[in-house]
Amino acid sequence: MSEQWPAHRPPRMPDASRGYGTPRVRNISVGYRRWAGILLWSAIIVGSLMVLAFVASLVLLVQADKDTAKASLGYLALFLWFGIAAAVPVLLAVAIPGVVMTRRVRQERSRFGPAAGV
Repeated sequence: MSEQWPAHRPPRMPDASRGYGTPRVRNISVGYRRWAGILLWSAIIVGSLMVLAFVASLVLLVQADKDTAKASLGYLALFLWFGIAAAVPVLLAVAIPGVVMTRRVRQERSRFGPAAGV
């Protein structure tokens, strides 16, 4: 084995194109736009199903309160509330990225004109 030390190379300094320059404009792809729409519409669907489940639970509670023979409908309303509580994290996990991605797509369209969104 040789007794030579490896050559000393000074650390690379970031140049303007890497670290300290203006940020590059990222083009938003068609797939990004598609996923933004999918996530946004998924959030709308999950939210509307949650509203529908809440209204149905209220109807079931009214039906259970009217007649003691239908008291089991109150338990069904309770299960719907558990479903709503379980769907809240799903709604947040879908809605927040969907809104952020849609906002970025709209900013790109307003910056580059309607031809950029095609």
